[in-house]
Amino acid sequence: MARTRILLVDDDVLVREPLDLLLQLRGFDVTASGDVAEALKLISSNVYDVLLTDLHMPGAGDGLTVVSAMRHANPKTVTMLLSGFPEMDTASQAILLQVDQILVKPMKINALVKAINLQLARGTPQVRAIETVATILERTSELTIKDWFEHIRKDDRVMTIPLTYEERTCHLHQVLRDLIHRLRASHPIGSKELISTAAVEHGANRHKQGYSSAMMVEESRILQVSIFHTLQNNLAGIDFSILLTEVMTIADEIDSQLSQAMTGYATESAREGLPA
Repeated sequence: MARTRILLVDDDVLVREPLDLLLQLRGFDVTASGDVAEALKLISSNVYDVLLTDLHMPGAGDGLTVVSAMRHANPKTVTMLLSGFPEMDTASQAILLQVDQILVKPMKINALVKAINLQLARGTPQVRAIETVATILERTSELTIKDWFEHIRKDDRVMTIPLTYEERTCHLHQVLRDLIHRLRASHPIGSKELISTAAVEHGANRHKQGYSSAMMVEESRILQVSIFHTLQNNLAGIDFSILLTEVMTIADEIDSQLSQAMTGYATESAREGLPA
C-alpha cells in the first residue's frame, strides 16, 4: 500500500527536522522544505496527498502563497496550515475557506497524525473557486460604487455640493473599467500611466460643479477604501499568491487616475482664470 505523501514547509529548522522525522516514523513519506521558493518548485514537479505548511515565513511569500500554488497544481491535495496564534481573527475565517484545516503550534505528534488521517478519510477536499482580483471587481462593481457613495454621504464637506447620485458616481464606472483593464494587462507598477481622457474630463467637471481639490482627493481615498472593502468581503476566492501585487497595482492606478483628474481640474481653473 502506497505511503501518504506529505509536503512539509517550515522555515524553522528546530520545528521542521523533528517533525519530518516523527512523521516518517509514523509511516508517512515526507518531503521537507525550509522556504516558499523551494516549496513552489516541489509543488510544480511532484504530486502530494497532504500539504502541511507554516503560515508565517520570512522572505517573499508565506504559507498562503504555498497553499494557493498547491490549489492550482494539485486541487485534490489536503491543505493544512500551521499557525503559532491560538486566537484566530475574522480574516482567518476567510483563510479557513482556502485550506482544509488550521492547526495551532506547538502540536503533539499524536494529535497531528490524527488530524491528518481524519482529513484524508474525508476524501477529496472541496475544490474551491479561485477568482482574479479583476474578475471580483468586475462582478461587484455596482456594490463597490454603492459602498463608496455610502461613505461619501457621511462626509459633510463633500456633501455641501448638491449633486444627484448619478452626477456624483457616474465617473466611477469608467474608473473601475480602467482599473480592471490595468489588472488584466499586468503593466509593471510605477510604469507610465495609461492615458484616461475620462479622468481628465472628470476633473474638469468637478471644477465646474464647485469641488475643491481637497474634495477630489478625499473621493479618491474613499474609492480605495471601498475597493479594499470589496476584496475583504471576497477573501475566500482570492489567489493569495498574487494579492499583494494586485493591491499595489490598485493603489497605483487609482493614484494615476487622480493625477490625471487633477490635470483636468487645473486646466479648467486656468481656462476660467482662477487659481488651481
